[in-house]
Order: sequence, then C-alpha cells, then structure tokens
Amino acid sequence: MLKKPSEQEEEYFARLEFEKRKKIEGEKQERLAREEKEKLKVLHYKKCPKCGMDLIEIDYKNIKVDKCSGCEGIWLDPGELEAVSKLEKTGLDKLFGVFKK
Repeated sequence: MLKKPSEQEEEYFARLEFEKRKKIEGEKQERLAREEKEKLKVLHYKKCPKCGMDLIEIDYKNIKVDKCSGCEGIWLDPGELEAVSKLEKTGLDKLFGVFKK
C-alpha cells in the first residue's frame, strides 16, 4: 500500500526545490554580471571617457597621466591626483608643459 505524502512533506520538498532553483538562478545572474563587466572593460580599456578615443599614457616622475588623442583631455587614475598635488609648483608647471602644443 502506497502512503500518500503529507501536506507538510510536500511543502518541505517544494521549498527545497525552490531554494535550489533560486540558488542556481542567483549564480547564473552573478556569472552574467561578471561576463558583462569583463566585456565592458575590454571595450573601454584605455579609451577616453568623454569622446571614446585612445588614451596616451605619459609617465612623468612616476605619475602615469593619460591624455586623450582626440579631445586632449587629461585623465588621472586613483591616487594620481594626490601625487600631482604633492609636486612643487615648478614640477607641476613642467607636467602641464608636457601637454601643451
């Protein structure tokens, strides 16, 4: 004789199935987000955030300054602004002199 599962057992197994599928869906979303982030990184790496042209990196006193080849904007990575601000006025003038035409 087959014993019919109780209502609590059905709820328990339904909850387990839901949690399993929820976890799988969460992992899928995380993977897709990582892949999208990686695609964007490859697409935008060393590109000007303003106009999209290539950035040219110039190393000046161990500070890597990026200058756009299109709009000629100057871009600094995290921490570089603090390093530039510590330069003496003459060093700062020389830095910006590198970018003048």
